[in-house]
Amino acid sequence: MDNVGIVFEDLEAAVAFFVELGLELEGETTVEGRWAERVVGLDDMRVDVAMMRTPDGHSRLELMRFQRPKAVSAGPRNAPANALGIRRIMFAVDDIDDVVARLRARGAELVGEVAQYEEMYRLCYLRGPEGIIVALAEQLGGPGGRRDPRQETPEDGKTGRR
Repeated sequence: MDNVGIVFEDLEAAVAFFVELGLELEGETTVEGRWAERVVGLDDMRVDVAMMRTPDGHSRLELMRFQRPKAVSAGPRNAPANALGIRRIMFAVDDIDDVVARLRARGAELVGEVAQYEEMYRLCYLRGPEGIIVALAEQLGGPGGRRDPRQETPEDGKTGRR
């Protein structure tokens, strides 16, 4: 996979959101011309593009704002996780609580809650710019996972599940 494209009305806010998530802005440009119109099937197209690279350098997001023709809604702005089509993009993070707090400061809202899957992952869905869903996954350890001190009970110090 080379990249995933996401259309926004507020490109600046989208770039700031993904920078806060840890992606790096590779570059920005404006795309127009007959060749681009032929590729995407839109006449008189002019689009601002910000290319974001993931921290590992293996993936990119192409964030776009259409100057013309104006962007159109593909459905409800805050479509639920079970709506048809691409619903979310998941990112691996080292500290899910820190990332959630930083993204909330940029207007993101938890869709549900931060939950733990066995002793392997802590996961959540956040609603970000333009209503997109971004999932976060914090791996808790190696093959057997690691003990999460937040889940130890005072009585026995054993790990419980959320």
